Amino acid sequence: MKKYILAFIILSGTFLFPQELKIGYVDSQVILTQLPAAIKAQGDLDAITNFWAGQLDSMTLAYQQGLADYQKQAGTMTDEQKLTRQQQLITMEQSILDFRNKKFSQQSGEIYKKQEEIFEPIKQKIYEAIEVVAKEEGMKFIFDKSGDILLLYADAGFDVTFKVLDKLKRGN
Repeated sequence: MKKYILAFIILSGTFLFPQELKIGYVDSQVILTQLPAAIKAQGDLDAITNFWAGQLDSMTLAYQQGLADYQKQAGTMTDEQKLTRQQQLITMEQSILDFRNKKFSQQSGEIYKKQEEIFEPIKQKIYEAIEVVAKEEGMKFIFDKSGDILLLYADAGFDVTFKVLDKLKRGN
């Protein structure tokens, strides 16, 4: 549906603006897989992810071993010893969950923050290069064809953001 709307907008633009309306696109996935700085950044991110995954695996293995030991010894333990071991296992399990959430949870985990930190300067350089190429080629719009269609560059003359905002504020 988004692609049809985009096609309609592009076609409408060519009729509304009789002068040549040059539009371009990039495939950001190709850029990210071929740009040396992006390849290095992905390697750095993978190393951090692997390190944290290793820590998580170690914690899980220790928990599983502790649980297996508890199950083997439960028959010979007193109720107080059982309660103590169960509390220890619950604490270990909670630590694993907390670690997983802290490091890997969607959007708020450290890995996503680290990804943003590592890739932000690269993205900025890509956007700057897109803008330069767009101006050199006389393009008014540049889209990204990977994933959902995103507007990456637009000639400021086509920006009606503040006109729309003004209309919304005035209630017209």
